[in-house]
Amino acid sequence: MTKRPSPISSTVDFDADGVQHGFLKLPISVDDSAWGAVMIPVTVVKNGQGPTALLTGGNHGDEYEGITSLLKLSSQLKPEEVSGRVIIVPCMNQPAVMAGKRTSGLDGGNLNRSFPGDPDGSVTEKIADYFTRVMVPMCDVVLDLHSGGRTLDIIPFGASHVLEDAEQQRQALAGAKAFGAPYAMMMFELDAAALFDTAVESQGKVFVATELGGGGTSTPESMAITERGVRNFLIHYGLLEGEVEMPAAPQVYLDMPDASCYVQSEHSGVLELCVALGETVEENQVVARVYDMTRSGTAPVAYHARRSGVLAARRHPALVSMGDTIAVIADVVDSLG
Repeated sequence: MTKRPSPISSTVDFDADGVQHGFLKLPISVDDSAWGAVMIPVTVVKNGQGPTALLTGGNHGDEYEGITSLLKLSSQLKPEEVSGRVIIVPCMNQPAVMAGKRTSGLDGGNLNRSFPGDPDGSVTEKIADYFTRVMVPMCDVVLDLHSGGRTLDIIPFGASHVLEDAEQQRQALAGAKAFGAPYAMMMFELDAAALFDTAVESQGKVFVATELGGGGTSTPESMAITERGVRNFLIHYGLLEGEVEMPAAPQVYLDMPDASCYVQSEHSGVLELCVALGETVEENQVVARVYDMTRSGTAPVAYHARRSGVLAARRHPALVSMGDTIAVIADVVDSLG
């Protein structure tokens, strides 16, 4: 069945040269605004012919490295610097960003679990549908900036995925490396079907994701890595002049081959991490303990690594519930792809 056109409209002309700042407007009707709209900020910087890059932050509303870096870029990037077109969406899931939460403050939707979306669905599904059917088709390359948000802390890396199309995979992996974070990763997703990643990759476009810190904040270090990485991405794909700037130390390559990389809690309690982020882990090593807070005098439950590697991500809050990911261990490899 053919879907109706998206209810979202744009106040910018994506084909016009120059700089435009505007909104993607989604009509809503809620208790405090009967004829209202979700207003998603968008900036378009275009200069003649060339590739189109879509830069997105705020897919999750509590991941601030991407949001902040793209808000800064939107006020700084000039047309004369660009060859082609750069579309900047700093707050992709605007209701989640305004609520300071991973999920939407309007419908509770997780945008990065809502693709390809539905023009007749929830607010979150309508946003996903617009990006799937309108934004992605006009782009050549997409950079989606993520970090750990309030519940995770993650080492900084650019990432790509194993794809059926070898050339598409090669181009994405090259972009993940050129982002210039301290780490580059071939990433395994627990359930990729409804991700923005998959919506982009299924259209044959080049997609690069990042994880850039977390804890529901940003730091001078994480911002420097993010801002450098965004410019590296644009340089690598031919939209900006210049040389890609890599980190001072050699980039470390990581691989997540399967679900055994994830350590998930089977208990609720208070979490003790036994390994620091970025440290080496050996198979069967104790990486965390969970203590029962309902009584004293009981031994904690120990969680062991199922593989050797480095601790690439950890749960940030000390309170942990059954099912929470408490650690992610990635293999260190000599090369990727």
